[in-house]
Amino acid sequence: MSILAITGATGFVGSAALDRAFAKGHTVRALTRRTQPPREGVTWVNGTLEETGALARLCEGAEAVIHIAGLTNTPEPAEFETANVTGTASMIAAATATGARRFVFVSSLSAREPDLSAYGASKARAEKLVEASGLDWTIVRPPAVYGPRDADMFELFRAARLGLVPLPPSGATSIIHSDDLAALLVALAETGGTKAIYEPDDGREGGWSHKELAQAIGRAVGRNSVFAPHLPRGVLDIAARADRLLRGDKAKLTADRVGYMAHPNWVARFDRAVPAAIWQPTISGEDGLRRTAQWYLELGWL
Repeated sequence: MSILAITGATGFVGSAALDRAFAKGHTVRALTRRTQPPREGVTWVNGTLEETGALARLCEGAEAVIHIAGLTNTPEPAEFETANVTGTASMIAAATATGARRFVFVSSLSAREPDLSAYGASKARAEKLVEASGLDWTIVRPPAVYGPRDADMFELFRAARLGLVPLPPSGATSIIHSDDLAALLVALAETGGTKAIYEPDDGREGGWSHKELAQAIGRAVGRNSVFAPHLPRGVLDIAARADRLLRGDKAKLTADRVGYMAHPNWVARFDRAVPAAIWQPTISGEDGLRRTAQWYLELGWL
């Protein structure tokens, strides 16, 4: 098999992609900020997206790059530009200089509406860099990603366990299990000539209304029903300010996140679906949520 270069491999989605790449027989080079324990088939490259030498070592000899690393949440919106735009430009430069054949970029559905958040705007700008790179590229815009090791969606599972899941204003979203997303990213790294922007999901047509998803998470944690009220945008703004006061730089609910949470439609579009010949989801929402809740329970998170 081939050598795959992966950024973000120590994170939630990246670790799943690393597992998938190894299972498919690939040799992996993975960027890491911190020293990692040895792992068969994986060469850890110490460095960051700001270090050109590290990126050159990461991409040297690799047939494909899967660029997952990025900043998803910060109380300082200007940091999105450095991490998501400049970081992607640096990865494109390294891939081009070393002759990598494929470039798979993990963006976000929020890039569809860049005016709603600094995060979405940074991903939209990064997409433009990828499209203009001259590489054999594919862009993936995942919806809400969940699965074992995820700390963001975990907040919903914990709330559901208590019987109360506060929701943003009425709307709908798609979801995808991290293992399914990882399988897609590796499949795209193996597939040439697919210059396209894809919006994958769990296969549920029309996605999930916020209330449907809250109730499904409730069932996953053993509750037949949960109280899931929709909160007005103004209340979310106040909650974001309170979270910043309470948790500082570790706040989960930021003003920027409120910007896209309040948007009513984060459903993957059918005209951006991944061709079935390349990939299809294998984990339904109900089953994936149940398995994820079980993982949280077994690890003592819930």
